[in-house]
Amino acid sequence: MKQAILTINAGSSSIKFALFPLNQHISPQAEVSGQIDGIGTNATKMVAKDKAGEKIADQMIAGERVSHDVAFDALLKWFQATQAGWQIVAVGHRVVHGGERYSKPTLIDDVVLGHLESFIPLAPLHEPHNVAGIKALQNLLPEVPQVACFDTAFHRTQPEVAQTFGLPRALTAEGIKRYGFHGLSYEFIARALPEHSHRANGRVVVAHLGNGASMAAMVNRKCVATTLGFSTIDGLMMGTRCGNLDPGVVLHLMETKNYSVKDMTRILYKESGLLGVSGLSQDMRTLLSSDKPEAHEAVDLFCYRIARELGSLAAAAGGLDALVFTGGIGEHAAEVRRRVCLLSEWLGIRTNPEANARHDIVISAGNSTVDVLVIPTNEEWMMAHHAQTLLAL
Repeated sequence: MKQAILTINAGSSSIKFALFPLNQHISPQAEVSGQIDGIGTNATKMVAKDKAGEKIADQMIAGERVSHDVAFDALLKWFQATQAGWQIVAVGHRVVHGGERYSKPTLIDDVVLGHLESFIPLAPLHEPHNVAGIKALQNLLPEVPQVACFDTAFHRTQPEVAQTFGLPRALTAEGIKRYGFHGLSYEFIARALPEHSHRANGRVVVAHLGNGASMAAMVNRKCVATTLGFSTIDGLMMGTRCGNLDPGVVLHLMETKNYSVKDMTRILYKESGLLGVSGLSQDMRTLLSSDKPEAHEAVDLFCYRIARELGSLAAAAGGLDALVFTGGIGEHAAEVRRRVCLLSEWLGIRTNPEANARHDIVISAGNSTVDVLVIPTNEEWMMAHHAQTLLAL
């Protein structure tokens, strides 16, 4: 029987999974990958594909208001029935928040699990579901080691000044600081970049652009600054999240409209961003193909915020040698890349229009003083790599 590592990214209503064959370097391509959507509803569906991209599962999961436990049980039973040649020897979990305690992947035991539960107030919309996924698989695979891979860990190399808010020291001491997220994606790009640019160890900004979006500056492939801070709504405007916002706006709305914390959470996380500005969609593809002025305004604001943060991050890094686009929008939306680079020409950025349109890895022009690249991220592989390395499999 062949051995494999299962990677899990558990959210509030979905579970992303991938199965990686165990070998010396771990293949960058998953043997099986997929997603379960609709957890907590009466319409929970699992879709999976093989390494060739062919769909091998498209089925509903029976039950009313299907829980994480039921969804994971259905997933493992499907594996046993259809992938009997594979033995799961480790599980790597994406955990959004590692607090100040964790700066590297960690084998999960009862003590670690207790720490993860204590971080729930730091990431209330994500951490509970990460923990639920861990507990479910501990019950279903009690003999299989589980590894927590933290989205905040990569950013722990930021200097203290980059992590600190201008708040009373007592609040900072309680952990109110800039943590940063999307760390698994940035870590993968940091590993892959030397294959494509001789400036990899220089001053690099990575733009992870998707429904969730952020940017990070690296020097010597270590994070020195990032746009996301204490929460996952800071920095760039995203699909449904507002991004950088004057906190006075929140106070004003709570005072004048009597909005509750729950109301503000809904507005800032679910009703803002591309969706809120356009009034049409959170999907960049839809907005780019629309002729409505509101859609154009949303795209313009998205690109403007990226270009503005690029200038800020270049300052934090002391200059700019390379710019990397990744994530769903970063990898596939040539128009977004074109606009951002056009707005950032003052930094020495020049792009090759044909290379950009083809989604080449290197899209910078010959006269560009900055390498501009498009590198697909692979957070799932990063988790599998961490699990294999930590457990010395």
